[in-house]
Amino acid sequence: MTSAERQGEPTLFSAVLRPNRSLSAGGFLALMLSFLGVSLAAGLVFAGMGAWPIIGFFVIEFAVLWRALSVNYRDVRAYEVVTVTPSELTLRQVNPHGASRTWTLNPLWVRLDRERIEEYGTDKLFIVSRGRRYSIANVLGPFEKESFADALSAALADARRGRAR
Repeated sequence: MTSAERQGEPTLFSAVLRPNRSLSAGGFLALMLSFLGVSLAAGLVFAGMGAWPIIGFFVIEFAVLWRALSVNYRDVRAYEVVTVTPSELTLRQVNPHGASRTWTLNPLWVRLDRERIEEYGTDKLFIVSRGRRYSIANVLGPFEKESFADALSAALADARRGRAR
């Protein structure tokens, strides 16, 4: 809770941004068991033909896939919280390990910068205040970033006008 919210100010905008997870825990288990089964079957076929060292490559392949998906799951724990009240814009970024950074800015001094790529759409978003740029919404796709930027811009405009939605 921000200091403005504790003082009873209305929240004009609030968003929690998390990376998309493409594979559920059950899907992860099914994928790994399927991959293990195929690797085991292929390894036994090669071992039966006398090429038993190939089994080591299947083990390495399985370990690399396991590690890559584990890193992906760890990265899903990162998130950002953006909150706008009439007197504060609060940006909180939490990394996958749980360490967080929080910035509290005056919405009157904040502007939103968008970097666009013509064929792609909005590539990067920045909150700019007093010469500092804060990168936000990196986990969103181009269309999601555009929608998020429009909503945040509207909330910042409302904060500048001093009105609540």
